[in-house]
Amino acid sequence: MNTKSTINILSKKLEKINYLEIEKNKKLAEFTSFKVGGPADLLLKPQEIEAAQKLIPLIMKSKLPFFILGQGSNLIVSDKGYRGVIIYTGDLNDYQIKGESISAESGIELEEIADIALKNSLSGLEFASGIPGSLGGALYMNAGAYDGEMKDIITSALFVNQKGELLKLSKKELELDYRNSILQNKSLNYLALKVNLKLKKDKKANIKAKMEELHQKRWSKQPMELPSAGSIFKRPEGHYTGALIEKAGLKGYQIGGAQVSKKHAGFIVNKGDATAEDIIKLIEKIKDEIYKMSGVQLEVEPRFLGDF
Repeated sequence: MNTKSTINILSKKLEKINYLEIEKNKKLAEFTSFKVGGPADLLLKPQEIEAAQKLIPLIMKSKLPFFILGQGSNLIVSDKGYRGVIIYTGDLNDYQIKGESISAESGIELEEIADIALKNSLSGLEFASGIPGSLGGALYMNAGAYDGEMKDIITSALFVNQKGELLKLSKKELELDYRNSILQNKSLNYLALKVNLKLKKDKKANIKAKMEELHQKRWSKQPMELPSAGSIFKRPEGHYTGALIEKAGLKGYQIGGAQVSKKHAGFIVNKGDATAEDIIKLIEKIKDEIYKMSGVQLEVEPRFLGDF
């Protein structure tokens, strides 16, 4: 059976699930912060946890490849798109507050959950207030900035496994490390549904002041005004990536619509008409030049999706 037939059969089965939106051949560029990426064969948008729970076993039985997409902020999608199923979690964005704890669904934006914490005089999420992306993506990558990271505040998370069963993992079981978590074990195929956070009470004015300070730092040093995927490379031991790239004379260097940011050389930005191919070529150029100059092997931080 070819992929198209399998997609059609799966679609008919998925149509029986309540609170699930299904789209075929949907361009992924609008779902990524880089604003690049071709169409996915099938895009699924569960609006309730029960819908997410029901769709996973059906996808597993279809044997089609699938990918879980949050806000697409740490992702480079191929111009050819993705042959398989995309599960978009952006509509899973409910939350509950109890004392100093917040339990939030994985699709909620980090910026929104940081604002919710502020409104409830809860401190600990200030570092995340300007990080683009979803809470689930932040868990996947153990996102961090300005001396804070998700593992400082996460206590546990709820998932659905390949059989559609719910399971809760403790902080220890999540194996949170520098830009890493158990979710990066591809054999598990877990879909994060909820993340539980433990924060601390503080004065609203203190929390707001910290958030504004970090917001100012980001906007003054990082190219927040242009589409990007954040820092394009992981920090190599003993070096600063931006400084290495600048030393190599590549600040402002451009291929097609992709440019090494003139504001911060650790970022690649989309000047408006970049393709994924432009970005990949620029990444390879940077890696080659840095290796020739310093012997440092740069490692790309965003994930790649699709056929490159």
